[in-house]
Amino acid sequence: MPLTNCTVAACAGTASAVSASPAGLEGWVHSTETFGTADGPGIRYVLFMSGCPLRCQYCHNPDTWHRQDGTLTTVEDILADIAGYRGFIRAHGGVTLSGGEPLVQPKFCKAILHGCKAMGLHTALDTSGYLGHLADDALLADTDLVLLDIKAATGRRFRSLTGVELKPTIQFAEDLAAINKAVWLRYVLVPGLTDQLDEIESLARFAAGLGNVERVDVLPFHKLGEHKWRDRGLAYRLDGVQPPSETLIETVRQIFHAEGLVAH
Repeated sequence: MPLTNCTVAACAGTASAVSASPAGLEGWVHSTETFGTADGPGIRYVLFMSGCPLRCQYCHNPDTWHRQDGTLTTVEDILADIAGYRGFIRAHGGVTLSGGEPLVQPKFCKAILHGCKAMGLHTALDTSGYLGHLADDALLADTDLVLLDIKAATGRRFRSLTGVELKPTIQFAEDLAAINKAVWLRYVLVPGLTDQLDEIESLARFAAGLGNVERVDVLPFHKLGEHKWRDRGLAYRLDGVQPPSETLIETVRQIFHAEGLVAH
C-alpha cells in the first residue's frame, strides 16, 4: 500500500500530532481511500486496517482478516499522508478508521485518532463492536463518531453469521450510550439471512432505546467481494444469494423509522 509523502508545509502541520504519538509505533494497514463517501459524514480519508476476529458470511474483504496480509506502517507515515489531504477533509469530511476490525490494533488506532484530532479533523471509528472493551477512554475521547455494525439481532443468528458472540457488541453499544457517544448504526440486509422482520423490529427497539443513535444505514448485501473468496481458496456460502429488492430495503427502513430513528 503506497503512502504518498506529504509536502513540507503539510508535514510541518503534523508536528504536534506526531510528537504526541509513541515513537515508531507500527500497525498493519490494508489500504487507504482518499475520497470515501460511504464511511461517515462528508468526504473522508478512510484507513482500512488489517486483522479481524469475525468471519462474516457476507464479508467482501476477506483479504483483511489477517494482520500480516497488510503492510506494516508507522503512525508517523499515516499522519503525514493524512496531512496531505487535511485542507480539504477538515472542511468537507474527516478521517475514518475501518478494516478489517480496527480495534484489533487499539494502540495504533488510538495514536492515529489522537493525531487526527490534533490536526482539527473529524474522526470516525467503523467497528463491529466485538472488541469494544479495547476502546479505552482516551481512544473514545478522540473519536467523534462510531459506525457500529450490528450484524444480527439474536445471539444464535449472530454466531451463525460471524462465528462469534453477540454479547460484546451489545455491551459496547450500551457503553457508548452511557457516554452519549454519537453512533451511526449499520445493518447489512441479506435475503434469507438477516431479513427476518421480527428480529429487525427487536434491533430497532434496542437502537431507539440507546438514545445516541443518530441514524441507521440499511446496507443491501452485494457480491462485489465474492472473487476474493475464490482467489483465496475459500468456500463462498452465499453463492446463490441475490441482493435484496428495493421493496424489502424500504420495508426494513420503515421498521427503524417506526421507532423514531432516521434510516437510510
